[in-house]
Amino acid sequence: MTAMNTNAFEESATSANYEKSVPVLIAFAPNWKVRMVLARVLGAFLIVMAFSMWLVAGSAMAAEVWPIKLAASLMFLLVGVSLLTIQLLDARPDAYFDPIRREVRVLQKNENGRPQTVLRRSYDTLGGARFADDQVELYDVDGSLLMKLPLQSADVSRALKGQLSGSVTIFA
Repeated sequence: MTAMNTNAFEESATSANYEKSVPVLIAFAPNWKVRMVLARVLGAFLIVMAFSMWLVAGSAMAAEVWPIKLAASLMFLLVGVSLLTIQLLDARPDAYFDPIRREVRVLQKNENGRPQTVLRRSYDTLGGARFADDQVELYDVDGSLLMKLPLQSADVSRALKGQLSGSVTIFA
């Protein structure tokens, strides 16, 4: 009968130190939500106006006004529906910070909507980073500004600082 110590296997598996940081994706997009809300409100208003032209009690129903009224209401309806169903296809690039490969990639969508890598830089080739309240500035080795990225929240800022702190100089 042989005895085997199974605790040795459990200790080596639990004591393995894996990197626990997650990738950070930062978009260059402006405030499109406000624009989309305004377009949808205007679209809904135009649709209501298209139907209310026919429901108003004092509206003229003369034979010579009827075709103009029909054309105007159809135009309001088509423009309103198009404003309600508009989808934003933004071609602005995204910055992807990869903790496993320890690199930053700038991805931009091509004409098919698939992301393509435009710029790939290792963390070791970056000159430094400066964090502000709502943005991060990445500098090249020669001190020139490489890119300025908006940060969505303080959590994203902390996650990015954690990734960059080991290999990139963080300026105060």
